[in-house]
Amino acid sequence: MKTKDTAPKPGTITRQPFPNSKKIYVAGKIHPNIKVGMRQIYLSDTKDSLTGKMTSNEPVTVYDTSGPYTDPNKAIDIHKGIERIREKWILDRNNVEQLEAFSSSYSKQRLNDTSLDHMRFSLMRKPLRAKEGVNVTNYIMQKRELLRQKWNTSPFVKTNELMK
Repeated sequence: MKTKDTAPKPGTITRQPFPNSKKIYVAGKIHPNIKVGMRQIYLSDTKDSLTGKMTSNEPVTVYDTSGPYTDPNKAIDIHKGIERIREKWILDRNNVEQLEAFSSSYSKQRLNDTSLDHMRFSLMRKPLRAKEGVNVTNYIMQKRELLRQKWNTSPFVKTNELMK
């Protein structure tokens, strides 16, 4: 069992952008403060096989699942976790509340296990739950047409609408 922090040290996590591309962020229409990570890929010129004429190609923009790790402008600290880009959107809905403490027996067991202290995030956030009488599942939110707003800015769904 590991008893010390074996997480990668700063500067050892691969931070290089992918070749012939750059990380860009596209703001949502409804929630412009939520930026979806995209990758602009630069294409080589196309040579016409008959005439030999070269034609330049526009860059292609695709959804980038690499997170902040391929953005040299983002600070990475694996002990703090990733940026919580949807937190304000979730809290602004006013249908969740923060628990005073972790409530599941599994969470309590893990938190009380001191042999795991070296693996913990330095910024421990308390969990959220739905307010009394409220259901915050995606299915219910979709029925209420609230989910449509999320899809417009979600980095997980419908990014093709954000592509150029």
